[in-house]
Parts: sequence; structure tokens; C-alpha cells
Amino acid sequence: MAVQVPEVELNSGKKMPLLGLGTASASRPPNEELISIFLDAIEVGYRHFDTASLYGSEEAVGGAVAAAIERGMIKSRDEIFITTKLWCTDADPHLVMLALSNSLKRLGVSYVDLYLIHWPMRMKPGTDDVHTLTKQPLLPFDIIGTWKAMEVCCKMGMAKSIGVSNFSCRKLSQVLDVATIPPAVNQVEMNVAWQQKKLFEFCKEKKIYVTAYSPLGANGAPWGSLAVMQSPVLKAIASTKQKALAQVALRWVFEQGAIVIVKSFNKERMKQNLEILDWELTKEEIAQIQEIPQKRASLGRKFVDPDGFYKSLDQLWDGEL
Repeated sequence: MAVQVPEVELNSGKKMPLLGLGTASASRPPNEELISIFLDAIEVGYRHFDTASLYGSEEAVGGAVAAAIERGMIKSRDEIFITTKLWCTDADPHLVMLALSNSLKRLGVSYVDLYLIHWPMRMKPGTDDVHTLTKQPLLPFDIIGTWKAMEVCCKMGMAKSIGVSNFSCRKLSQVLDVATIPPAVNQVEMNVAWQQKKLFEFCKEKKIYVTAYSPLGANGAPWGSLAVMQSPVLKAIASTKQKALAQVALRWVFEQGAIVIVKSFNKERMKQNLEILDWELTKEEIAQIQEIPQKRASLGRKFVDPDGFYKSLDQLWDGEL
């Protein structure tokens, strides 16, 4: 029987499952294989898929949703929460609606549940591979105009909720100062080795949910870290509780009240990642986790250039390093 994942209500009034399946992959399988993988995810209980135009997985997500309806696994598209993201090459007021329209076509749906600005920046056309960026890839970014265009998409029903990703407290404040529709979500790197205490409290105060990407440290990614999966603190807790270390790491994020994006294309691992809902960490274990040394893994060094839009990491993250 499929696991029932609890939901939270966003400031838009829409409900969002607290666990979602990430669909980014450094070596993306063919679409037919991806559709099969995503159908496995729906079978075991996932009702929230996190994709992006950058990931190249939108078509497969849409294909899996259509196939799940056809096979009677779900009754309608409304049962699946789909998040997708505006890539930096389209982060311009005049390009937002077209970019979302293209995402909707790839997904084969009439709306997404959540549309996010992927990064607080605009890039030159053609810069769709962040691992091979050339010097000075960034263009001036109109944060206010771009958010206003996101609001139009929301008012037109193309996106039920809108939000941001990789935004600092300061950049969120810039949006909040002018927003008629406030961001529902800020998706950021968050795990036991980068706990985002300041940003999390700020978002909580502003009624913005935090979605945690890389809850296991993205140790397979070029920019990833082993600080989570090799943590002696987590190893000890996992041994005591007879849980997998990854489950302890995910449970900590879940207990903070963040939405967790897990990523595995292995069906058994998918099941394991859902098995964090019916047990708790003790106060002592949480206190031990809070003492883990903190370091951001996803620094975004490639976005920084002394002559570019962001001249330093401090400017990119507004001191939240």
C-alpha cells in the first residue's frame, strides 16, 4: 500500500506534500526509462515531483502523470503536485510567461502547482550548463520586474503558487517589499551540515515555506559535500535507532518543518526515503545534530566575477555564508 505523505498549506491556500521526488540527474536516463521510474515513485506514494526546465525531466514527469491516470494509479492530474522552475536565461520580465508556457507544453499540463525563480540572476542565452560556464555569464537581473511577471502567471492560473530558489533574506525582502502575491516557497540547500537557521527563521516569520534540496549533501554532485553522509554524529544516531544514516538526515530536515526533496531513481531507496514519517529524533539527538560544523556546499562560484553582476560570493549570498 502506498505511503500517505502529509501536506502543508502554503500562503496561497494550496496544499503541498512535505516530501517530493527530485528529478535532476547528472546522467539523465532516456525519457521512457524516466517515465517508468516516476511511475514507480507514484506507486510507492510520491505525489510531489520537483523538476525544472534546466533538468530536462519535465516531459518525463508529464508522461508519468498521464500514464498513471491511464493505468488508474491516480484519478486525475490534480492528485500530483508539480514544481518547475524558471531558468536564468529566461529570468527577464518579458520572457517569464513564454518560459512557463514552454514548460507547460513539455509537461503536457495546463498549470503547475508551484513555479520558482531558479536562481536570483539572469544569464546570457545558451548558458544552460552550469558546469561549463564561460567568463561573465551573468546579465543585469531585474528582480522586481521578474517577480511581477511571475505574479501575472499566477493570476492567469498558469501557476497555482509562485516562489523562489536560492534567495537570501535580503533578496527575499526585496521581493516582499513590492509583492502583491508573496513567495509561497524558497527552495534552498538545507541539511544537517548547512542548517540555514537565519534564513529558516526569516521565512517562518514571513509565512514562506522552505523547501530543502540536497538534504543528504548532494555528495554525488560536482559541488556536493560528504559532510552529511560521513557525519559521525549521524552514524551514531543511525546505529542507535537502527535506521539508515540517510533516514536520520532526512528526518531531521522533516522535523524542522521544511519540505524535503529526496532524489533516488532506485525503487527500494525511494521506499526507504518515505520511511521517515512514523518515528522521531530525541531532544538529545537533535541537540547533537545542532552541533555539527556548518558549511554551505553550493557556493555558486561560477556565478561570481570581479567584473560581473555578482562581484563576490558575499554579494551573491548577502553575507549568508
